[in-house]
Amino acid sequence: MDIFFASLGCDKNLVDSEKMLALIDKAGHRIIDDEAGADVIIVNTCSFINDAMEESINSIIEYGKYKEEGSLKALIVCGCLAQRYQQDIFKELPEVDAVIGTNSYEHIVEAINNVVNADSKPTIIEPFDDAINPQGRMLSTGGHFAYLKIAEGCNKRCTYCIIPTLRGNYRSFELEDLVNEAKELVRGGVQELILVAQEITVYGMDIYGKKSLPFLLDELQKIDGLRWIRLLYCYPEEIDDELIDAIVRNDKICHYIDMPIQHSSNKILKLMGRKTDQESLYNIINKLRDRIPDIVIRTTLIVGFPDESKEDFDELKEFVKKNEFERLGVFTYSRQEGTLAYDMANQIDDDIKKERLDEIMRLQMHISNKNNERLVGSVLDVFIEGRIAEDDDEDRIADENDEGRIAEDTGEGRISEDGANVYVGRTYRDAPGVDGYFFVKSDMNLNSGDFVSCKVTSVNEYDLIGSIVSE
Repeated sequence: MDIFFASLGCDKNLVDSEKMLALIDKAGHRIIDDEAGADVIIVNTCSFINDAMEESINSIIEYGKYKEEGSLKALIVCGCLAQRYQQDIFKELPEVDAVIGTNSYEHIVEAINNVVNADSKPTIIEPFDDAINPQGRMLSTGGHFAYLKIAEGCNKRCTYCIIPTLRGNYRSFELEDLVNEAKELVRGGVQELILVAQEITVYGMDIYGKKSLPFLLDELQKIDGLRWIRLLYCYPEEIDDELIDAIVRNDKICHYIDMPIQHSSNKILKLMGRKTDQESLYNIINKLRDRIPDIVIRTTLIVGFPDESKEDFDELKEFVKKNEFERLGVFTYSRQEGTLAYDMANQIDDDIKKERLDEIMRLQMHISNKNNERLVGSVLDVFIEGRIAEDDDEDRIADENDEGRIAEDTGEGRISEDGANVYVGRTYRDAPGVDGYFFVKSDMNLNSGDFVSCKVTSVNEYDLIGSIVSE
């Protein structure tokens, strides 16, 4: 059968999707990129925040139309929305033929067979007792970088977060299995592994009795052909000297860490159920920058949390000013049924949330631009990802939005008026999909996955522009 697969939400969800795709392919089905011609459409959904839930529902409704307009025989819904609303989906979305929970995706082929060959509408929801990690991936990231999910679930129980309900308690994958998966990815051409989980810093506590991320990093460092290892989602209170030592001693680990702090007001941190305070946040930020002077710290914030006063928000702005984070993202608080924060007093008006988000982002734009200006004249390794499609003029490149500025990956650069090709890549300072780009002008023909040394010649708020350094 012809299968169309839509993966929504986070990079952890994407790993689940890639593993389902491998199972589907192994079963002899054909993966296609045209939903109108599909026999079966599978949607791996997200429901972490309201916008993601809305996107998931709208996608299901849109794909369901192909039952009348196309050749669609079945529509299967997986992931967080399926786990969260398993009892309501068939009632509210009758176009859905099967529901698969977040811990059940190894049953995807069984679900396809059931819905196509039977009249029943199966619901496959497994308990969260074990960490399911089938081997085999069909990469959707271009083949030169890949996410390595090292654990499932979360034990933190932050008051705003529904993830423990949707994904269960923290369950680490076996270290040996992860190393074997990483080796297989690298054999297939992957040069950058991006470690992800709801939190990677407590990896191994449940199965080895101690934090084992440093041991995993030491093993990944040994893999021939692997160039970069990137760390996402390290909770600040769990970053210790052993982890910092591992980053320092292993040269394949990017000096980059994603450390979500969410807020800096002690009052709001306590209401959020976070296990840290402002003094501890300053301490770990200073320690990271002292031990790893060229480290890039990415963080995320939530504004508009219940009972966030103007004073709390001003305190957060001051924290951002003082720390000058290299990378920062902001979300407005999303009220989620089933969380403790849902029923908290003093919910913040949506307009105020939006104003506060915009204010932080304006502040961060200036900080980011200042940080980038410090890089002018420096030389950085750049991981080439593609080429510029439309315009090779540097000023116009700098003004473009992320969407639409990377051409289809053909491995060939567009020839500009001065004869130079214009490519887009990333440095160790940038994670894919969330950070900036490095735009490279060169008369060389480069392929995606190439690493080249480039000198920074100009910058904008989020991106760098430069040229290849001659050997």
